[in-house]
Formats: sequence, structure tokens, C-alpha cells
Amino acid sequence: MSKVTPATRALDAAGAAFTVHVYDYDPDAESIGLQAAAALGEDPARVLKTLMAQVDGKPVCVVVPSDQEVSMKKLAQAAGGKSAQMMKPPEAERVTGYKVGGISPFGQRKPVRTVIEQRALAHDQVYLNGGQRGLQVRLRPADVRDVLKAVVADVLA
Repeated sequence: MSKVTPATRALDAAGAAFTVHVYDYDPDAESIGLQAAAALGEDPARVLKTLMAQVDGKPVCVVVPSDQEVSMKKLAQAAGGKSAQMMKPPEAERVTGYKVGGISPFGQRKPVRTVIEQRALAHDQVYLNGGQRGLQVRLRPADVRDVLKAVVADVLA
């Protein structure tokens, strides 16, 4: 497994301090984020999942703790839109350039508006997908926000 991905290159280019963590990815896991947290021995609240949605038909990346669900109403509001829905996996792969299970908010094909759940900022360090199945990056949540120029909001159901 390569530890260099578009995500890690984007973090390097942004000057963000991060570490790379490899784990055994289970393609049959019910929840990829929860499986990653368990494999890393981390609290699911610190292992963030990257979801792709559409707000008023435009792609939006949303980053939330792996043990939580997104409120579409709150997401639409946070992104300045009227309605939101989850993006279908083939569309998410096309938009991001990553495979489902390896979608990172960093280094996507085209930058898209990103919303990060406000509770994620309460941690010293968080994990996010590093752009490959079985690869996580750990960094400060403030760096996640700054690198992605993310909107910080309450988007939990």
C-alpha cells in the first residue's frame, strides 16, 4: 500500500502536520468509519468519516464523527442551500477521484464546499481517510478546517 496519495500530497502542499496510519480495511463492514476506529483502537468520535452529498444539486463534502449521522436539513442550511441528499456512490467516486471506502476530503479532483461538524473541533487530534482504503491521516481538527476552508456547523441528526 502506498502511503502517498492525492490527500497526503494536498496536506503536504498546505504545510499541515499529519501522521499516516494503516489499518486492515474490511470491505464487508457495516460502517467503514466504525470499523476504522475499532481497527485503530480509537474513539469513534475522533475518527471522522467523509461523506459526499448534494446541496441544491451541487456537490458538498461533509465531515462528521464516524459514530454519528448527518441531518440533511442542517447540512443544507450550513451550506447555504434549501435541500440536501446523499450522493450515490458512483457519483461520489466520479466527483472525488477516490473509491468509496477511501474517500478523503483532501486532494479531491475538484475542490468542493466542505462542512465539518463543530464537535470534531473539540479534540486535540482527529483521523480522516487518507485517500485509500485502509489509510487514515491524523492531524489537528483546526488544520482540517483551515486546509479545507471548511464551514463549521452543527450538522448532526
